[in-house]
Amino acid sequence: MPVSRRRTDRRVGVSLTVSLGVIGACALAVVLPSAPAFAADSASINGATTYQTIAGFGASEAFGQASAVMNASSSVQQQVLADLYSPTTGAGLTILRNEIGADSGNSIEPNNPGGPNATPSYKTLAQTNQDQGQLWFAQQIKSRFGVTNVYADAWSAPGYMKTNGSAVNGGQVCGTAGASCSSGDWRQAYANYLVQYAKDYAAGGVPLTFVGPSNEPDYSTNYDSMTMSPAQMASLLDVLGPTVKNSGLSTQVSCCAPTGWPKAGQYAAAIESDPTALADTAVVTGHGYSGAPTSPIPGWNKQAWETEWSTFDGFNSAWDNGSDASGMTWAQHIHQGLTGANVSAYLYWWGSTSGNGDNESLVQFSGGSVMPTGRLWAFGNYSRYIHPGAVRIGASSSNGAVDLSAYKNTDGSLAIVALNTGSGADTITYSLANTGVANGATVTPYLTNSSNTIAAQGTTSVNGGAFSATIPARSLVTYVIPGGVVSGNTVTVTNPGAQTGTVGAAIGGVQIQGSDSAAGQSLTYSASGLPAGLSISSSGLISGTPTASGTFNVTVTATDTTGASGSASFTWTVSGGSGGGFPSGYHRLVVANDSLCLDVYGNTSNSGAAIDQYTCNGQSNQQFQFVPTSGGYGEIQAQNSGQDVSVANSSTAQGTPDIVQQPVSGSAASQWLAQQQSDGSWQFKNQNSGLCLDVYGNGSNTGQQLDQWPCKNAPGTNQDFNPR
Repeated sequence: MPVSRRRTDRRVGVSLTVSLGVIGACALAVVLPSAPAFAADSASINGATTYQTIAGFGASEAFGQASAVMNASSSVQQQVLADLYSPTTGAGLTILRNEIGADSGNSIEPNNPGGPNATPSYKTLAQTNQDQGQLWFAQQIKSRFGVTNVYADAWSAPGYMKTNGSAVNGGQVCGTAGASCSSGDWRQAYANYLVQYAKDYAAGGVPLTFVGPSNEPDYSTNYDSMTMSPAQMASLLDVLGPTVKNSGLSTQVSCCAPTGWPKAGQYAAAIESDPTALADTAVVTGHGYSGAPTSPIPGWNKQAWETEWSTFDGFNSAWDNGSDASGMTWAQHIHQGLTGANVSAYLYWWGSTSGNGDNESLVQFSGGSVMPTGRLWAFGNYSRYIHPGAVRIGASSSNGAVDLSAYKNTDGSLAIVALNTGSGADTITYSLANTGVANGATVTPYLTNSSNTIAAQGTTSVNGGAFSATIPARSLVTYVIPGGVVSGNTVTVTNPGAQTGTVGAAIGGVQIQGSDSAAGQSLTYSASGLPAGLSISSSGLISGTPTASGTFNVTVTATDTTGASGSASFTWTVSGGSGGGFPSGYHRLVVANDSLCLDVYGNTSNSGAAIDQYTCNGQSNQQFQFVPTSGGYGEIQAQNSGQDVSVANSSTAQGTPDIVQQPVSGSAASQWLAQQQSDGSWQFKNQNSGLCLDVYGNGSNTGQQLDQWPCKNAPGTNQDFNPR
């Protein structure tokens, strides 16, 4: 948004006074020292309290910055790319944001084809200097560091599609609410243009995760820009969403990237009030210039990303000098966004600039010199250790000067991030509950301050479900703890042996017995694979009435207060009754609580296509069969593709919209236990994770994706499906 950001590109000479006025309006906060803490403090980390799923951290190389890196010497290229995206020596960023150029030199459709319904003539990305170097940059970070989350926003539609006939100085897309043009409605042509850009990236080996139709639609300036009201953006999404969905791409729609977080809420509200726009908009985005992300967007239950923010005074690489560009300041901004606004992604403006002379980037290079900044390492303390798919969990500190947050990664590891804004060191005892971390687990601190940049410190260990560590004054520390039981107490569960039952007949109760090598430990019990209708109490009593027949592989687990656990596995055979098995043949699977149908997004046969819910239409991408395998498990296969409904990457994380179709492989991530409910509907429990197929966020919108979530074992929910 800030006009001064363009001082380094072709649109020079814009008044700095305007930029400073904008900056003043958003009041970038400077982190100042608070009183030192003199006594040992405590902190609580609780894995049972969960918040948003993290998508990642990143920056942009828009307006020619990627091209500058592409044209730099090999040594500078390698250093810039590594500083930004290396997970071992750099910040380990995981997201790249692209600019979809609209002016004649950078647009893939610079010329009016003759009207909105005329056949367009597209340029290749090679004809636009590898999309201003952005395609090259994306390919580099993918091949070098495995970064695959590349998405793109359009600062403007091509001028001939707009009311003002120009790519710059605002204007609206013709055909949006209240924007009538003599040339006609250009919304579909613009949607096709954005899809073509996404197809070009897919062909280049870098499929876009999201495509957004706007950047700062609340701000008009003399570089690529559009001024679009929330209602106008919703009417544009009415066309863009279905176009992207039916494109055959894995790309989804994001919107709308206004100048500040409160304004993002206004655009989100317009989308929420338009069912068509809402159905296919996966992420709402916003910037931090005119209002920082400090509170959640009201009513929005999908992911929210902060996708641009920076400051602009003279270049400052310091960690802590009281300025609004310092690493300390940005560490606090990131913390506020993650814990206050529940953002799933946090992005700076530019990743790198070439001799720009201000603070719009995380890294600056000139000639053969590369200069990382303190704010880069602030991002790194988060991005290196909080991986895509991580879930933020409960964290609190007794010291108000310590900003604390915690995250559970999909591999089970734990990242606890502590920012000491005080002027004195603080010793904190961290108590861990429901994290899966056991006695003996190694805790490695990574320290950033005026003397260290993500530097590993001496390790400590978890003892009695807790560990203690001292955080220096004015410092950022990330404590990394590997997942899984490392050592410590031994928990033993007595195997109850094979069990039997009958559909409709209550069981008398099976008490699971366990023991702990440590005295005084209490055990909490859980189970996976139980027959539908049965449940286990925290004290280990299995009870209930079976509702479906079959042979079920049951595992019961006992866990003590340190996280140590033991388990036992056995079979439970349920026979007779009226439950039967899941009906054979293809069926629509109708969600019990909203009457929408399970659906392969975009009616595509592409592997990795998302599974969502959509208005029932009888098409083959809404027809599924259950193919039994063993132990009551089976594969849910889509008729249109012959592929399995599966959890992407064999994830065991809950609350991530990662249910996709994949080729039949026999993987446990594609195996589902069909469990009939009392009303005749069915829930499906995943063999790999023990979680149930679930409509993400309990949403009732068409296009809402599916995730996996702890089984509710109750009829009429967003986890229950009626075969029709």
